Amino acid sequence: MERETGRTKQISSKSYRLKFPWVGVVNRSQADINKNVDMIAARRREREYFSTTPEYRHLAHRMGSEHLAKMLSKHLETVIKSRIPGIQSLINKTIAELETESSRLGNPIAADAGGKLYTIMEICRLFDQNFREHLDGVRTGGDKVYNIFDNQLPAALKIILGSSLLKLMEADGYQPHLIAPEQGYRRLIESTLITIRSPAEAAVDATHSILKDLVHKAMSETPKFCLLFFYLLTLSLVFFKVYKSQHVEVGNAAIESLERMRVQSKKATLQLVDMECCYLTVEFF
Repeated sequence: MERETGRTKQISSKSYRLKFPWVGVVNRSQADINKNVDMIAARRREREYFSTTPEYRHLAHRMGSEHLAKMLSKHLETVIKSRIPGIQSLINKTIAELETESSRLGNPIAADAGGKLYTIMEICRLFDQNFREHLDGVRTGGDKVYNIFDNQLPAALKIILGSSLLKLMEADGYQPHLIAPEQGYRRLIESTLITIRSPAEAAVDATHSILKDLVHKAMSETPKFCLLFFYLLTLSLVFFKVYKSQHVEVGNAAIESLERMRVQSKKATLQLVDMECCYLTVEFF
């Protein structure tokens, strides 16, 4: 307000009552602005005005720009304090969300050779754990392997046994003048045992197929993006492609290992069948 303007009623809240009390200030007049009166001198003249003017002398302690600044600062402090619980709650919630996200994403990947090796070993460890859980029955899939040897293979052997018994029942008998009885039985047993090769090979192939499916399941359940997300955000897509390819390589290595074991297992199984055919014990007779 200008010095020549009286606002005693408004300042005393007699004309208008506000939530916060009125504070009178004396702004620099246009003449003061033209004379380049600085703010320090203006504040000093403002205090003198309120303390010497009869109309405002009794209100001088709560008048002026300095008092207004103090009131605004106090009001701002009060508002901030009232908002602190909400701010703290928001901060705690944000921290909890970030911790959850960080736990889901996993630890950052090191760029050095040791860190890369550790990452690969961690992927292998998680894959091995998931694959074992599938085989041990903690997760689905392992029961199918048990079903091959408990139901499928015995059923195939029973079919072969039934066919062999049918041949014996429908046979005319051996001719004594052509073959000796023991030799005939040997040839009959050998021809029957050799038919086990096909069910044995089928059991190996079926087991291989199930284990291959379990490898794919275990790899899909092995985190491959959470360990790499940090580098994807902070470095470049090249790191992501490199580590993604390493994750794929772990799965490919597992499939190649299964393929080698399938060949070796089939070979060993057929050798066992051939050994049974070559060495007939008394139990067969």
